[in-house]
Amino acid sequence: MASDLQRRKVSVVFGAMDANGDGYLDESDFRALTSRWMSLRGGDDELLSEVMMGWWATLSAAAGRDRVAVDDVLTIVDALPKAPEAVTGTADAMFGAVDENGDDYISSDEYEMMIAAWLGHDRATDFAALDHDGDGRLSRAEFARLWLEFWAGDDASAAGNHVFGPL
Repeated sequence: MASDLQRRKVSVVFGAMDANGDGYLDESDFRALTSRWMSLRGGDDELLSEVMMGWWATLSAAAGRDRVAVDDVLTIVDALPKAPEAVTGTADAMFGAVDENGDDYISSDEYEMMIAAWLGHDRATDFAALDHDGDGRLSRAEFARLWLEFWAGDDASAAGNHVFGPL
């Protein structure tokens, strides 16, 4: 069963993704998320679109229906610690989508764009707290660790809890 911490983390992202506010995620919510990304990126990005819509296909298939409630997402999140490769695989896809300039790092600006796209608005973040080695950017490995801490972790002190901003 998902913990209170996991529920808080997932609820932040779920609420932001629920574009029409009906309490469910469906394909149209993921299309809206994809559109937000595209508008922030200033054009068409096939990889980004594939990643976003691929997540919808995976989530819908795991839930077994075309409308997914937050409890459905939490059921899936509850299983993620047993399948960390699934989380790091999505982290790798997300990293590729966020690394706009292709330098194999995520800068603070690229990270802020990710937050704005996912949440549909700017949100206070603490990039320095996420940047474990303090070099001003996130490597693929750093990002994967943070993504895993957010989606599969239950350690209240983990930096990854703040991937989408303060809880």
